[in-house]
Amino acid sequence: MANCNNLFQDYHDNISIGSKKNEKMKNSKEGLRKRIREWFKANHPDYVPYFYIQGSYKMKNGIRTTEDICDLDDGIYFFRAPDVTASTLKDWVKQAVDGYTNVAPENRKKCVRTIFSNDYEIDHPVYCKEDGKEYQIAVNGIGFEDSDPKAVVTWFVSKKDKEGRLLRNIKYLKGWADNQSFKMPSGLALTILATNAKELIILNERDDITTRDILKEIKKELSKDFKCIVPAVPKDNLLENYANKEKFLEALDKFIEDADSAIRNTNQKEASKLWRKNLGDRFPVGENKEDISRNTAAATGAMTSYPFCYE
Repeated sequence: MANCNNLFQDYHDNISIGSKKNEKMKNSKEGLRKRIREWFKANHPDYVPYFYIQGSYKMKNGIRTTEDICDLDDGIYFFRAPDVTASTLKDWVKQAVDGYTNVAPENRKKCVRTIFSNDYEIDHPVYCKEDGKEYQIAVNGIGFEDSDPKAVVTWFVSKKDKEGRLLRNIKYLKGWADNQSFKMPSGLALTILATNAKELIILNERDDITTRDILKEIKKELSKDFKCIVPAVPKDNLLENYANKEKFLEALDKFIEDADSAIRNTNQKEASKLWRKNLGDRFPVGENKEDISRNTAAATGAMTSYPFCYE
């Protein structure tokens, strides 16, 4: 069987956020934090902002899109009972960051977004926390909702394997999503689906086989019940209002079919073409060589029904 593990490793490098961009994002994060602190001190000193990086950047499974865009989520926390509406509090954050870049910030449903054109975005979800109560996120048009992103990060960290296979495979799924022509499930949804699937399969030393097995497990679970529950407050279903269910399942079926064919193929170049159909041009073209793998059982999926992890 053609072994494409080295191609997946190269693909991982191609879609990961580089050190230079990481450094720029960190500097921008600190600049925005300073600006927000100063603005609230001058305008609403009874609201003191604290910060916590969350989401894909914190979990280290973020990617660069094909347009070379990535994002960082920096939560703003006010440890007090709000005496203004959620929309007002978010608008204050928007005022605080306005002018930091040449592009006007966006007051989105659950965050304020600062845009660094053709480079990256920094999102500021806004939370309030009263003693003895849950964290609450400010949501436009709704108000304050229970939400604990720190607990999601803690859950994910507890599920990671020491070899980094889960992290890499989540990035592969996000790269697949980025290569689709329709709106795919969110990065958080893909992270949760892949992490849940990882608990039910053998993590193979080959990333191509593990990717295929995770896809199959995701399909199996979604066929039972098309849902993705956040493993922390508010424990909502991220797929509840997802509009492209049929397109997503069709794309998932095609990916699984091509993954099976690629793993069975004995020519690495031909196998890589099948992976590239789903992952895009950033996935490398393999060598025109025959490769007969001894890992037959894993390649055929014969051992993927037993739970296993590396913790």
